[in-house]
Amino acid sequence: MESNELIHFILSRRSIRQFTGEPVAEELVQQLLEAAMSAPSASDRRPWHFIVITDRNLLNRLGDAHPHGKLLRGAPMAIAVCGDPAISERYWEQDCSAAVENLLLAAVALKLGAVWLGVHPRADRKSFTRKELSIPHVIEPLAIIAIGHPAEEKPAHTKFDAKRVHQNRW
Repeated sequence: MESNELIHFILSRRSIRQFTGEPVAEELVQQLLEAAMSAPSASDRRPWHFIVITDRNLLNRLGDAHPHGKLLRGAPMAIAVCGDPAISERYWEQDCSAAVENLLLAAVALKLGAVWLGVHPRADRKSFTRKELSIPHVIEPLAIIAIGHPAEEKPAHTKFDAKRVHQNRW
């Protein structure tokens, strides 16, 4: 892959909220998870766990409960990203967030659409997600990523803002 192609994937990563409904092939799910688990992790602790969700009733319930999750009703699948603070108390959130970003970029490379639905640190969202997905009380749900074949197109774009760049000091 050329560096320009990688930059194109990064700039093409957009929140996709409409899906065709076509199932995501198992080999694509495997590639998404491999990409997620290739994320950097403090001291290589890798505190993440992933729950692949394809059950339509479960996707609908999660979508109804999350204030921005109605799009889950049209998604063929989602992946819940969770962290284990016992493995990495200080950095599980950062490690799992890096895994989410890798997953989102892999989705673009695989011509899939995805959107990040935040769960952590909202107690109400964590409680419902934990209950619906039978997540043990020692594991923290971080996010739910809706994934599918996109039914909408959004152009690549940059959000570069020179006013937010500082050299050497503020």
